[in-house]
Amino acid sequence: MAGRGRPGSEPQAEKRREFVCLVNDGISISEASRRVGINRKTGMRWRHGRKITTSHGVVHQYPSVFTQGEKTISARYLSEDERVRIADLAARGAGVRQIARELGRSPSTISRELRRNRDEGTAAYRPFAAHRAATRRRARPGRGKLRNDAQLRSFVEERLKKRWSPEQIARALREHFVGQREYHLAPETIYQAVYRTELGGLSRELPAVLRTRRRRRRPRRRAEVRNAGSLVRMTMIAKRPKEADDRRVPGHWEGDLIVGAHNRSAIGTVVERASRFTLLIHLPGPRHSAEVLRDALVAQMERLPPELRRSLTWDQGKEMALHAEIAAALSMPIFFCDAHSPWQRPTNENTNGLLRQYFPKGTDLRVYGPEDLAAVAAEVNTRPRKVLSWQSPAERLSASLRN
Repeated sequence: MAGRGRPGSEPQAEKRREFVCLVNDGISISEASRRVGINRKTGMRWRHGRKITTSHGVVHQYPSVFTQGEKTISARYLSEDERVRIADLAARGAGVRQIARELGRSPSTISRELRRNRDEGTAAYRPFAAHRAATRRRARPGRGKLRNDAQLRSFVEERLKKRWSPEQIARALREHFVGQREYHLAPETIYQAVYRTELGGLSRELPAVLRTRRRRRRPRRRAEVRNAGSLVRMTMIAKRPKEADDRRVPGHWEGDLIVGAHNRSAIGTVVERASRFTLLIHLPGPRHSAEVLRDALVAQMERLPPELRRSLTWDQGKEMALHAEIAAALSMPIFFCDAHSPWQRPTNENTNGLLRQYFPKGTDLRVYGPEDLAAVAAEVNTRPRKVLSWQSPAERLSASLRN
C-alpha cells in the first residue's frame, strides 16, 4: 500500500474569516495576525495579495482574501435587522434612549439614524430604504475635491509650500471661502492628499509638506532625552513665578538648542510662552560653547523691552554654564527644568519640531547665516496658530504689548 505522504497544513479558512472580520473592525494587520495565530507576513499577503514568478517565468497572482466573496461589514454599522427593530420600536412610541437600550447602541447613533433616514415626503422612517441609503453612502468613492478643482488645489499647495499645517490650511479655507462649503476641507483630507497623491493630485515634490517630512503615517516614537550637563547654582523651575504657568502675562520664555549633524553646529531657539513668538539665535563658529551662547543670546534678547524679559527657562545643557552672566546682563532670572524633563518646556519643544521643517536633522546648520534665521523666524511668527485662536504669534505679541 502506497504511503499517504506528508500531511498538509491545517486548513486556514476559519482563520481567514476571522482575520477579515478583525481588519474590517479597524484592527491593525499586525494585531489581527497575532490574534488569529499567523505570521505578520502571512497577514500582509492575505490583506494585499501577492504575485509569484516561477523559475520558468510563469506568474501566479494570488488575490487578497478581502476580494474573495462579499466583504464583511463591521459590527459598528447598523445592520438591516437593527433598522427593522428601530422602525418597530419607534412606531410603538419608544424614545431614542429606550431604543438605544434595546439595541445596545449609543443614543446618538439612534438619533442620527432617525434624523438622516426619514422619508422626505412622509417623514416616516423606512428601515429597508434607510439600509439601502446607508450602504450607498458607505460604498461611495472619495469625491476628490482637490484633484478635480484646480483653484482649491492651488490654494492648498501654495500654503503647503509655506509649511502651513493641514489644520491651518483647513481653517484658512473657511475664512477665505465664506459660505462656499464646496471649498471647505477637513484637515484629514489634506493629510490624505499628501499621503496618497492619487486622491488629491498634489505634487510629491512639494518641499517639507509635513513637519515630519514623511510620506506615510508612522506611529509616534518615544521622545529621545538628551543627556544633561552639570551646572552649578541653578534655580529650578519649581521656583518660577506662577504667572508664567497660565500664559496670561507676556515675557516668560523657554529656550534650547537644535543641533546639526554630528553635534558640530547648532541654532538657539527662544520662544515666548504667551504668544509663541520665536527668536532664533545665530551661533557662529564650529562650537556652540557656553561663551558663544552667552554672547549671542544677550545680543538678541537685550533688544526686547524690559516688560518682555520676565524669565527664561532652559534645560540642563552645558551650553548654559554661564547662566549667571546671562541673567545679570539681561536683568532676567533663568530657571532650569528637572533632569530629563523636556516636557517642562512644552512650547519650546513644539516649536523646535516646527523648525525642523526648515533645519532638518542630520544637516550642517552652519550654512545658515543671521539673515536666513531672521527670514525663518518671520515666517514662523506670521503663521496662524490654532492655540492662539488663529492669530499669528506676531499679532498676539503686539496685542499683548498694546494692552
